[in-house]
Amino acid sequence: MKPFPLLLCVLSVTCLMPATAEDMRQASRKAAADRKAALQEAREAQQQILSNRETLLVTVEQLEAEQKALEEHLAFLERETAKLTRQREKLAEKWSRCELEFQEISGNVRVVARDLETMLRNSLITAAAPERLEVITPLLRKGYFPDIDDISGMADLFLDEIARSGEVSLRRQAQYVNRSGEKQRGTVLNLGKFLAIYQEEGETGFLRYSPGEQDLFALSVLPSWRTQRSLKRYLEGRDEVVPIDFSGGAALRQITRKPSLGEQLRAGGPIIWPILLIGLAALVIVVERVLYLRRVHSNTDKIMGTVNTLAANGQWDACENLVRKPEHRRSPVVTVILAGLSGRHQDRETLESILQEAILRELPRLERFLSGLSILGAVAPLLGLLGTVTGMIDTFRVITLHGTGDPKLMSGGISEALITTELGLAVAIPIMLLHTFLSRQVDHIAGDMEEKAIALTNIVQKERIRNGYAVERH
Repeated sequence: MKPFPLLLCVLSVTCLMPATAEDMRQASRKAAADRKAALQEAREAQQQILSNRETLLVTVEQLEAEQKALEEHLAFLERETAKLTRQREKLAEKWSRCELEFQEISGNVRVVARDLETMLRNSLITAAAPERLEVITPLLRKGYFPDIDDISGMADLFLDEIARSGEVSLRRQAQYVNRSGEKQRGTVLNLGKFLAIYQEEGETGFLRYSPGEQDLFALSVLPSWRTQRSLKRYLEGRDEVVPIDFSGGAALRQITRKPSLGEQLRAGGPIIWPILLIGLAALVIVVERVLYLRRVHSNTDKIMGTVNTLAANGQWDACENLVRKPEHRRSPVVTVILAGLSGRHQDRETLESILQEAILRELPRLERFLSGLSILGAVAPLLGLLGTVTGMIDTFRVITLHGTGDPKLMSGGISEALITTELGLAVAIPIMLLHTFLSRQVDHIAGDMEEKAIALTNIVQKERIRNGYAVERH
């Protein structure tokens, strides 16, 4: 189609230019040639276009076939995608359930592993076998999934702990921290997981295990000499009995934390001192009364036996000289005998009245301080109760000011409340028992004095009858 614009341009130029007829003929021939050439070119172009159209139609058919194949393949892929998506969703759901189960198993294993680690760290056996902790260290890492070997290893550790807990280890040379805070080596013996014993020159004691430092420490306080002897005999194989701490070290810690008597008394508050004074006063009274009543009781049998013998023989002057000796002057029995000897010339009823009056006059000396001892025994628990009340008042005052968050703030009042009651009862109970004992002793001595007085009355009456019978015969 390109020759037509060119031809038009030529005709236009030709029309505008002045030319001659020759020129016009030449121009016409040229234009005709150009037109023919243009037509020829147009036909060739049209032929080329038609040829290209066939090619394009074939290409379009091929592309449409390819498009159809691709659409079919796309539909197949979509169907496969939907199928795989459904399968993926099923697998995801199944994995979600399995993952929850796996996480639950892993969490349970990790919890058991942590409990096992705590048990092993606090176990006395770990001091001799610290490598046991390396088995469960990987199980405690975040994100680690345990396998069957790990679970079997944990079971083996549990069984090993159970087995070693019932065994007595062989004596070995091991390192521990002594009571001076220095590390040294000595003879160590493990009694299962409950107790460790050490022995060095002149010293045998208990060891406690520190989980943090994974080391053995000697208790700062040695056990009693009986316990040390038992431990030493067991270590030497001469005894089969040994003390064991089943509390896992709590009993051993109580040995070092056991407060002294002075600390307990100071914790009881100011009420402790009156109770102690009562106990001291009661002790002085009891000692004095026991010694006095023992002396009176022993002199009663001795003096009355001698007096009865002399009186039976009619040696009244010797009787009076015996009871008037300086060492017998303050004895109640002597006072009763003197009253009986001075009234031996009276009739029986009068003599008995004299002796009974003398006995009644001496009873206050025998019962001296017993009423005061009874009062002390009654006051001691009341003071303990007073300490309990004041201690509880202090405890409630602390609770009002500071609340119940810190038990140490309340320990002072509770200690005062309990210790004063304990001490008051501990003082009152022996006082009441001793008061009863001394009262029985006084009653026994009074009964013995009455018996001796009756015996002396009988001797006097026999002597009087014998003398009267002799006078009548004379």
